[in-house]
Amino acid sequence: MKALLLAAGRGERMGALTHHCPKPLLSIGKERLIDRHLRRLKAAGIDEVVVNLHYLGGQIKEQLGDGRSYGVRIVFSEETSLLETGGGARAALSLLGNDAPFLMISSDVVTDFDFRALTQLTPDLAHLVLVQNPVHHPKGDFALNPMGAVLPGSELTYSGIGVIAPALVLAPTKTRFAMREVLFPAAEQGLLTGCVHDGYWSDVGTPDRLQRTQVDFEAGLCR
Repeated sequence: MKALLLAAGRGERMGALTHHCPKPLLSIGKERLIDRHLRRLKAAGIDEVVVNLHYLGGQIKEQLGDGRSYGVRIVFSEETSLLETGGGARAALSLLGNDAPFLMISSDVVTDFDFRALTQLTPDLAHLVLVQNPVHHPKGDFALNPMGAVLPGSELTYSGIGVIAPALVLAPTKTRFAMREVLFPAAEQGLLTGCVHDGYWSDVGTPDRLQRTQVDFEAGLCR
């Protein structure tokens, strides 16, 4: 299985922290956010990674290179205009391929989820990793029934980690769209599966959440 790391966004909510540094290159402890994902992808046996780029993408490209120093092979999907999460995934299919599902990860989440749990999955459309609703997103995104189907609801939040079938992002006729535009309709039709991660997860979308995650890391809450 190949992986797609979403790293194109501007990170506007991070304020001055991302004026001159793309969010994936911010650090928790001594490790950059995107470096952490690459290390854990390698540990899970995934060694082919596509990284999508837009905002300050040259810095990310220079840092990662061809992936050799991480023990993986990295290629870049460079967006001349920001395509959002869904459009970015669709554009990256030229590198990921149209035949097999891929693991998609938002580079601004920090988690101890074991990616090995997903590498053998072949969902028809998508298999999502869900977490308990964080304080900043109390209304949630979805529910999960006992059979593992992801349904509309407010009990759980999409973690930004999932196995995505190309068919899901090929369906829209437009090139720029968010993943929510295809995930929510698919959930309404009962076409998604998922699981709940009860371990550590944090969306470091603001300076405050980045700082809280750093505190958690120093306390040993996130391996």
